[in-house]
Amino acid sequence: MTQHINYWHIAIILVVALMAALVVAWFGGLFPQRRSLLPTNAIMVIVPYRYAGTWVFDDSRAGLVREPFVAGVPEMIDDMVAGIPGATNGFRLTFSARAFPGYQKKLVWLRGDTGGNYYRLEGTQKEGWLCPAMFHYYQTAPKELYVKAEPKT
Repeated sequence: MTQHINYWHIAIILVVALMAALVVAWFGGLFPQRRSLLPTNAIMVIVPYRYAGTWVFDDSRAGLVREPFVAGVPEMIDDMVAGIPGATNGFRLTFSARAFPGYQKKLVWLRGDTGGNYYRLEGTQKEGWLCPAMFHYYQTAPKELYVKAEPKT
């Protein structure tokens, strides 16, 4: 009696064994994890300024140049910088997804829309849309954003 070798069964067993070994190696930390391009800071700073009638900012690390704030956010910024002399030439905007000492305003997430997210300025009815550039700083839209505006030094 001759034995017939079923190569398909052997191939399937080898593929399953290889996949199991790769899963074990992955979770065992044998493969280096891909580094995130997101900042690792909990608190971040940008320097917005007025350009072409709206607030914009640059961030060379994120590849952003004259990235505009739109859809309600410029009005929020106008209120925040009303007491900062020369703010139109640039001011320091500190922001975080967690409360930090001295934060001035809290933005509360409302909904996602066209790739960006709407936030409401807490204690007001003011809403503003933060564009997808936010994802240079966060993997997902934070439920809350804490901000502080002050003169740049």
